[in-house]
Amino acid sequence: MHFLHRSLPRRTLLRGAGAALALPALDAMAASANPAHRFLAFYVPNGMAMEYWTPAQTGRDFALTPILEPLAPFRNQVQVLSGIKANWNYIHAGASGSFLTGTARGGKNEVEIVADVSMDQLLARHHATHTQVASLEMAIDPSANAGACTGNLSCVYTHTLSWRSPTQPLPMEWNPRAVFERLFGDAGTTDRTARAVRLAQQKSVLDSVSEKLASLKAQLEPSDRGKVDAYAEAVRDVELRIEKASKATGELPAIDQPQGAPVDFEEHLKLMLDLQLLAFQSDLTRVISFMIGKEQSARPYPQIGVPEAHHPLSHHEDDPALIAHMSKINRYHVVLFAKYLERLRATRDGDGSLLDHMTILYGSGISNSTRHSGDNLPLLVAGGGCGTLAGGRHLRFNDKPSITNLLVTLMDKLGVPVERVGGSTGRIEGLSM
Repeated sequence: MHFLHRSLPRRTLLRGAGAALALPALDAMAASANPAHRFLAFYVPNGMAMEYWTPAQTGRDFALTPILEPLAPFRNQVQVLSGIKANWNYIHAGASGSFLTGTARGGKNEVEIVADVSMDQLLARHHATHTQVASLEMAIDPSANAGACTGNLSCVYTHTLSWRSPTQPLPMEWNPRAVFERLFGDAGTTDRTARAVRLAQQKSVLDSVSEKLASLKAQLEPSDRGKVDAYAEAVRDVELRIEKASKATGELPAIDQPQGAPVDFEEHLKLMLDLQLLAFQSDLTRVISFMIGKEQSARPYPQIGVPEAHHPLSHHEDDPALIAHMSKINRYHVVLFAKYLERLRATRDGDGSLLDHMTILYGSGISNSTRHSGDNLPLLVAGGGCGTLAGGRHLRFNDKPSITNLLVTLMDKLGVPVERVGGSTGRIEGLSM
């Protein structure tokens, strides 16, 4: 579904309830000397058919494997990484639960929820003052925020990658309408007058809520004040967005508001990626985490000749025929990812493309899913990284570094260095120009 009816005016400010940032420069305008460096985590569930993923050769002369072949047009901006291990290897919960957090453990039951601040949220804190939306958390599958989904642990571990704090997981939004409203507000129109009225209404409500929160906090015990503080922080985020929107000038592009999630998988995916592209292109956000499927996803893929449910098929018991069948799903995901890379590469951004100015972490938190293995994770890094990444290579790390060390290294490349992510112990050498 295409919901952009005309080209986005490059130096126009997007203005509305939740969107007010300048678009990238036109070719006729001076290219930015310091383009925005954007980050995308693109997560695929249920492990990988590793025999069809892992290149035999290392260095620049490696041959693309059957799963990786669709990335041939982007070879020079892709680094395949082998030998990296998960930090929390606990069936499916540890796979997605530690992918961006690097946590070494989770809760002990379905009501105890604990991890660590995720990499995307560390980046979101850095960019919060520069963009309308600090980060987007998106998925194709609906979230479950209660009950046990795997290993008698909370479903939050299998349904999200993003954690604002060790005890505050962020839900992944699967409804494109809700994503649209987060970016552009819920006025239901791009008309300037209607947006201004909606902004005033939201500001009035938030003023009232803020006053009540302050009064409530004074009456609470210290143990409950932290919860109120967390809620107040979310209110403040909305206040800042409204403040930025109210100061913006210019017109929004003509956009149709999505009515909901399409039933067809590819239509749903394309709509969600359309929104991602628009958010990056208009600099509404610089940080997105995305799950093309949750861990234990039972989605079948009859459109590619795989009618079996994904999760049961991933437990192939090392049967070569079943592994080959599973590899079709893995390749299909890469085909869809490659189509997105093509759109990013075709979108001009300053003196290059969006792909030139992005760092993308693609992969899964499980390798051999029959064993729920956290060794040798199927990972790749795509994009030009604003000149900080060298593509066209397969890197194998024989010392089996933790994914946490990879996350810290990527933070360096993204220009937001931190001492640690999760249980990291250092940095990974080799991810450079």
